[in-house]
Amino acid sequence: MSAAPRIRTATLDDEDELGRLDRDTWSTLHAVMPRPRPPYEPFYGERFGPRNHLVAELDGRLVGYIRLGFPTSLACNAHVRQILGLAVAEDARGAGVGRALLRAVCEEGRRQGARRITLRVLGHNAPARALYESEGFVVEGVLPGEFLLDDVYVDDVLMGRPL
Repeated sequence: MSAAPRIRTATLDDEDELGRLDRDTWSTLHAVMPRPRPPYEPFYGERFGPRNHLVAELDGRLVGYIRLGFPTSLACNAHVRQILGLAVAEDARGAGVGRALLRAVCEEGRRQGARRITLRVLGHNAPARALYESEGFVVEGVLPGEFLLDDVYVDDVLMGRPL
């Protein structure tokens, strides 16, 4: 694999590959929705399209994505962006893909004029939490036992950082 991932804005042509990546990386470590089953929903929808996604490529292969949106539709909250999804192909983990996507999405948030960026992560997802903390995100709140996954109650951890 090449030394650093290439980050770019997603295109309409990426939809099928992003859908496959999303299904291949599904896990209760980070997903609260049931495992996707055929027929699969389109990856892009009314709320999120290509412009809301940055993708990572290694050696010309799409290996990750991050979704950026607004936490609410309120004008008084328009200065905040929220990471609403992050996935990295299993064989690309440890190659700096997640970190590159996080840095790029923070830069995109700044470019859009945001002053803050937030995310939600499951309490048992230690690898993701460590990555977010290493990139300046701090825990701003915890919703204890918010989700029941595989018969275990899991915390919803709210994190954020200034841009």
